[in-house]
Amino acid sequence: MSQEPHGEVTELLLAWSGGETSALDRLIPLVYAELRRLAHRYMRGQPLDHTLETAALINEAYLRLIDSSRVRWQDRAHFLAVAAQVMRRILVDYARSRGSLRRGGDCQRISLEAVATLHQARSTDLVELDRALNTLAVTSPRKAQVIELRFFGGLSVPETAAVLDVSEDTVMRDWKLARVRLYHAMKKDRAHAG
Repeated sequence: MSQEPHGEVTELLLAWSGGETSALDRLIPLVYAELRRLAHRYMRGQPLDHTLETAALINEAYLRLIDSSRVRWQDRAHFLAVAAQVMRRILVDYARSRGSLRRGGDCQRISLEAVATLHQARSTDLVELDRALNTLAVTSPRKAQVIELRFFGGLSVPETAAVLDVSEDTVMRDWKLARVRLYHAMKKDRAHAG
């Protein structure tokens, strides 16, 4: 993450929270590159035939963030954490809507059965991961945040530690424990579904 505009970003976030709507217009150019990095990271794990593009994900996130003007922003890291959560929500909603379409729905026919299977598995995995992450958030909110920031947001261990205001050792411990808990929750979820 770039270190230069941190103070300005925080000032603009506080102004925006305080009702100064023009602050958002000055804020977005300062954080756009990082929003794009977050969106690109999310999109990298999507199937090849995914119809939502990085720019569309950023635009949708932007629209939802505008509606979040009532949020009491703390700083730039808090904003990016919320943006990562918003992008995850958008992709999960998209995966759920794609999964609810009837077989063949409005999708083009693909002759390679493996590609179709991969798409279905990735959409299902994203929905299962979201469900498991929401369950983890109830019992261990910080561990869920670590997964969201590192896995979905692409933040490094030091960046995650800064966002959560904990040590890097705590982030690594949470990261390891949360991954194990998510794995077991998803495995249990599949066993019940199968």
